[in-house]
Amino acid sequence: MLSFQPSSPPDTVPSPPLFFADRTHRMVPSETRALFSMAAREDVVSLAGGMPSPEALPAEALRAVLQEVLATEGPSVLQYGSAQGDLALRERMCEVMAAEGVKTTPDEVLVTVGSQQALDLVTRVFVNPGDSVVTEGPTYVTALSTFAAHQARVVEVSMDRDGVVPQALADAFALLAAEGRPAKFFYTVPTFQNPTGRVLGADRRKEVLEICRRAGVLVVEDNPYGLLHFGERPHRALCADAPEGVIYLGSFSKTLAPGLRVGWVRAPRTVTGKLVLAAESAMLSHSRLTQRAVSHFLETRSWQGHLGVARDLYRVRRDAMLEELAATMPEGVSWTVPAGGFFVWLTLPGNLDARAMMPRAIGGGVAYVPGTGFHTRGGERNLRLSYSYPSVSQVREGVRRLADVIRAEPEPRGAARLREAVAR
Repeated sequence: MLSFQPSSPPDTVPSPPLFFADRTHRMVPSETRALFSMAAREDVVSLAGGMPSPEALPAEALRAVLQEVLATEGPSVLQYGSAQGDLALRERMCEVMAAEGVKTTPDEVLVTVGSQQALDLVTRVFVNPGDSVVTEGPTYVTALSTFAAHQARVVEVSMDRDGVVPQALADAFALLAAEGRPAKFFYTVPTFQNPTGRVLGADRRKEVLEICRRAGVLVVEDNPYGLLHFGERPHRALCADAPEGVIYLGSFSKTLAPGLRVGWVRAPRTVTGKLVLAAESAMLSHSRLTQRAVSHFLETRSWQGHLGVARDLYRVRRDAMLEELAATMPEGVSWTVPAGGFFVWLTLPGNLDARAMMPRAIGGGVAYVPGTGFHTRGGERNLRLSYSYPSVSQVREGVRRLADVIRAEPEPRGAARLREAVAR
């Protein structure tokens, strides 16, 4: 009889050393993403994530659109597509931008996986390690992550109630040029800015464009919220007045559905060619199915009507937040009054620290995003509130809970003593 003895286990092969690229050391988790999970907790009202309201997502219309696309286009819509994106969709994107005064052609448009990929591609095409990028301060948190991942030096420029301060922008450009490190581009969210909700005024837009033109600096205009205005008409895009000096980033994530992951970048044709090559190396081609679904929606449904419904919904929630802030916040707290978009930017009194206060806020049943996430440094007294996702009653309850937390928050150790010493 034959017998078999189990073989001895092989020696464990040691894992090879991991030599991560230098850029990975600058990749940090987004504070906003980390707080998204709070939206699922029943005991916490999340005023943190800038997500569209479920009521503003046209689920039934998109279900019908997907069925129509599959029925009429069959297997072809499930195949690979081009790196630049579906031509019919790019034509529709030109029509969307026309609402903000932008005149362009499909050749100047590249479809992207949301506007976040657009920003990553622009940064990849223009920024070498150590290059300077100028931003508003505060600015979009994931833009900072993108610039860090590409090893850019970020220079923040101060803002006031009307957006970026022109003289501060001109001074930053001059200082960088004198150092021999001129800015590669100026990144801005000029309309209903994330995180402040502010709008760059019409006269100031012209001044900012002229400052950038004189300095020879490109403008990267990130505009996911521009069509979610609460007035009679949208603001004119920067790209409309300087098409050769502005790269425009657009997205359907806030206006249609983030799960579709469809955005775009509009740039001068010479830049678009480089972006297409970068996109091809990054993901070969986009989903033809989601592209055709968005294109078909824009062709066959009233996207203007859909936007009107969304604007009305967000206006009611904005009003509820502003009313509750005015009614409940303790003395010394201030906030912005947005005319569109998703966000209110709140400033705490004295020496209170929004990040340090977070555990007490979560314990008190409310979540927000601390302002430090939107700066390279600073922002301790600020926090971002979003009214887009929670219901009106949740918005009001969340603000009331936040007011209670702020009212009970102790001053940082030594702050009261210092204030008394200064008063004496």
